[in-house]
Amino acid sequence: MMSITKKILILTACIVVTVSPGFAAGPPAHAVASAHPLATAAGVEILQQGGNAFDAAIAVSAALGVVEPYSSGFGGGGFWLVHRAGDGKQVMIDARETAPGLAHARMYRDAQDNVIKDASLKGPLAAGIPGLPAGLVHLAEHYGRLPLGQSLAPAKRYAEQGFEVSSRYHQLAGFVAGSLRQNPAAAEIFLQDGRPPRIGYLVRQQELAATIDAIAKQGRDGFYRGPVAETMVRESRKYGGVWSLKDLEAYRVVEREPIVTHYRGAKIVSAPPPSSGGIVMAQALQILETFDLDGMSNVQRKHHIIEAMRRAFRDRAVFLGDPDFVDVPVARLLDRSYLEGLALTVDPSKATPSDVIGGGPALQQTGTQTTHFSVMDREGNRVAGTLSVNTLFGACFVAAGTGVLFNNEMDDFSIKPFTPNAYGLIGNEANAIAPGKRPLSSMTPTFLELPDRVGIVGTPGGSRIISMVLLAALDFVDGRLPESWVALRRFHHQYEPDQVQFELHGLTEFEQQRLAGLGHELREISRRYGNMQAILWDKTENRVHSASDPRGEGLAVVVPAEAGTQ
Repeated sequence: MMSITKKILILTACIVVTVSPGFAAGPPAHAVASAHPLATAAGVEILQQGGNAFDAAIAVSAALGVVEPYSSGFGGGGFWLVHRAGDGKQVMIDARETAPGLAHARMYRDAQDNVIKDASLKGPLAAGIPGLPAGLVHLAEHYGRLPLGQSLAPAKRYAEQGFEVSSRYHQLAGFVAGSLRQNPAAAEIFLQDGRPPRIGYLVRQQELAATIDAIAKQGRDGFYRGPVAETMVRESRKYGGVWSLKDLEAYRVVEREPIVTHYRGAKIVSAPPPSSGGIVMAQALQILETFDLDGMSNVQRKHHIIEAMRRAFRDRAVFLGDPDFVDVPVARLLDRSYLEGLALTVDPSKATPSDVIGGGPALQQTGTQTTHFSVMDREGNRVAGTLSVNTLFGACFVAAGTGVLFNNEMDDFSIKPFTPNAYGLIGNEANAIAPGKRPLSSMTPTFLELPDRVGIVGTPGGSRIISMVLLAALDFVDGRLPESWVALRRFHHQYEPDQVQFELHGLTEFEQQRLAGLGHELREISRRYGNMQAILWDKTENRVHSASDPRGEGLAVVVPAEAGTQ
């Protein structure tokens, strides 16, 4: 029998084109794009069993939590931006982690008020209360078609039977092997004799499979109450954490209204707070709409995009946080007159130093080891999902007996005002630690909509997530396909530090010289960054495109109609 992965590889070669005189009622094919081939396979498997995009999103999310432990997991959280074709409902499902009840603003500082090294990064004290399991249950109960257990079956199978270590896994595990060795349960699962596993080594997670089974059978109670919850709390407390059973029982998913903006006729739908992505991107786009980017040279275009980023990220630093705790002035930040005023401060002949724009602390950067997937079904339902445990392998701590790898998302809070975090950046009081509060995020799952085209996009990458999705949105409006969005050369500005960051070869030598001549400080990142997953439905040609970032090991597929059901 042909494996599901081999079947997928065949499907990617299929061309789905059905020309019609007008726009089609729905896409002619399913599409899945994720950061790991096995996760993509899980989504296709569920679609072929009659599930919709939301069922597939559950399958992909859960599978990523098994096969990409360095990026996401059942001990982490995330956001799912969903569009339901039947009634046009668009909402963001917020399953971001929350601070435990015993969390407080000084919890990572010593008696002299100094930040304690690694306290917010390693071990169970660094972990917020996970949201991913609750999010999966919420998707199944409110949007899915299949039983939760059916959608979780591929992930459970991968955990039981194991998955092969790739070169990417081997490399990333090597970066944190020392930290993983500090926790026997984590080392036993994710390392091989205390070292990064060899390529091809089979990672089996029997205890995690049992936890997935408990969620499949009992829903929320399989994770947030009962034996799994009790074991996680016991292990957390044993190693210095502060979780309680009350924290787990109290966790709730929140449905939030997306941030919607328009740019050159396109509707951009993106993540609202506690993600900063939608607001920052909307501000940048509104600033850029006042300029004729098409009439500019390549260097001038990049200069204006950088200056728009600078101003939008400044507002992120000052105003954004968890809307359940902080009054985020969304209407004011997105007011057209206000943004036109910001555009007037852009000097086409030189860079504006960040300290000239106005006082405000720099943003708190989220971890780079996040993951993203995009899904669309033939009914037109779609999901953009961005998931995370924060940095590589999260807190590098597994609650023995559960297989659950804890996140270290508490580091996404402002540990101390105006004190650099692990990324050398500082935050403000709007993002200070408080019990039950969700840390500010840069995750930016996004829908791109024109009358004749619909796109789904997102990526990992810390604060650079926002600039990557912004560049993809501009590329979409310019009429290019997902293969272009995911391969774009990337550059970034985030207000502070006051520098243009760009990936390896992200700017040409000529562009670097000219931008430096305009007064920009440039910093090349020593590697390529991001792992974008994207889908486009061209309604005019009635064709679906799917693309996975060439920087990663992901797989993007289009499943033609004849292959879409059993």
